[in-house]
Amino acid sequence: MINRRRRGIYLLPNLLTTGCVFFGFLGIILGMDGDFGLAAIAVLVAMLFDGLDGRVARITGTDTDFGVQYDSLADMVSFGLAPSLIVYNWALGDNATVLLWDNGGWLAAFLFVACAALRLARFNTQSGVSDKSYFQGLPSPAAAGVVVTLVWFGERVGLSGYEAAIPAAIITIAAAAMMVSNIRYDSFKELDIRYRVRFPAIVGLVVALILIAVHPPTALFVGFFAYLLSGPVLTIVRLRRHRWERRG
Repeated sequence: MINRRRRGIYLLPNLLTTGCVFFGFLGIILGMDGDFGLAAIAVLVAMLFDGLDGRVARITGTDTDFGVQYDSLADMVSFGLAPSLIVYNWALGDNATVLLWDNGGWLAAFLFVACAALRLARFNTQSGVSDKSYFQGLPSPAAAGVVVTLVWFGERVGLSGYEAAIPAAIITIAAAAMMVSNIRYDSFKELDIRYRVRFPAIVGLVVALILIAVHPPTALFVGFFAYLLSGPVLTIVRLRRHRWERRG
């Protein structure tokens, strides 16, 4: 009896990935219409769908090569194109002259897109051999997060003109550079919520939740920016510790 190969794709994980693409695309449309706060929120919602699709696929045993490739294409739209176009329309387009030359704004946005594509390609080629406890380079969703929360924060506090263009350019270029760097970032995949934690950790979590409730743009931007800085800071700490151990 001949075994026929089953055709088709699994519905649930790919539906979640489609949700990621949808909200990323929605973020682009909202950014083009000038609704930058809602555009940033749309990209953040896309991050939730991106985090769910892989976990659902692993839990239900429906992870496939098709799903991996589809997820990467979705990430390119939602965490490559969407944040770069949102930040460009918000600050880098009309205020590009502050970036030393007329084409500086769109080149900074393009750099983010190119680095996101390179980051995703490297991740796909190393997914089977890399250590799951850390990421090599800043993950594209985190890079998108720091860019769009900056936009959301800037909209809330009234940043505009050159005041918005300068931090937008710095954050966009820094996030792009970190994506293609070899700096390690904690993946938190080995975090086990069943174990006990120290009391200050619970207090810190409560404070974080309060800050998010009081002013979400500020709290989320600080969180993503702290994660952006965590890679270089922890790398320096590890290098110094290694030198001290060798001297000792």
